[in-house]
Amino acid sequence: MKPRLLFPAALVFVAALPLLSEQPAQHPPSQNPPRANQGHVPPPPPPRPQPQAKPEPEHHQSGHVNTTPHVNNDHWYGHDSPNDKRYHVDHPYDHGHFEHFGPSYRYNVIRVDRDHHRFWLPGGFYFEVAAWDWPLCADWCWDCGDDFTVYEDPDHPGWYLAYNIHTGGYVHVTYMGT
Repeated sequence: MKPRLLFPAALVFVAALPLLSEQPAQHPPSQNPPRANQGHVPPPPPPRPQPQAKPEPEHHQSGHVNTTPHVNNDHWYGHDSPNDKRYHVDHPYDHGHFEHFGPSYRYNVIRVDRDHHRFWLPGGFYFEVAAWDWPLCADWCWDCGDDFTVYEDPDHPGWYLAYNIHTGGYVHVTYMGT
């Protein structure tokens, strides 16, 4: 390559670098539409002011009661008590604060380690599912596409909620960094 062409080629490469970096996926609602929660990703869960609040079950007209953590009609059911000792973290956000959370971010899992209950998102971000929540999500299709949204847990500092947009279920996860 001629020396006078090197400088313009380098400028094009440097200008393209931001496009090459992996960023969390923000998708329009038409791509891989959610099947749960009446077909849309829910807003973040509200904080519960009562520390002794029990997990709220969903009562159906048929008499069936659903006690598993899930979202229906934008209502978050089954969330553990704010003062549940399992969620106490001496150093919240020890691995940093994950900043790409909320309903506008949808993720596909690029890797899952079922033995250690961990999963990775694009960009190298990874999370560990709470041991007591793993049985709730062990059978999720972790590698089926854009199926997850991450929320900050409003009741348990240092924890996040991984929400499955197709099942409506959610589990507690800790951010492990990149």
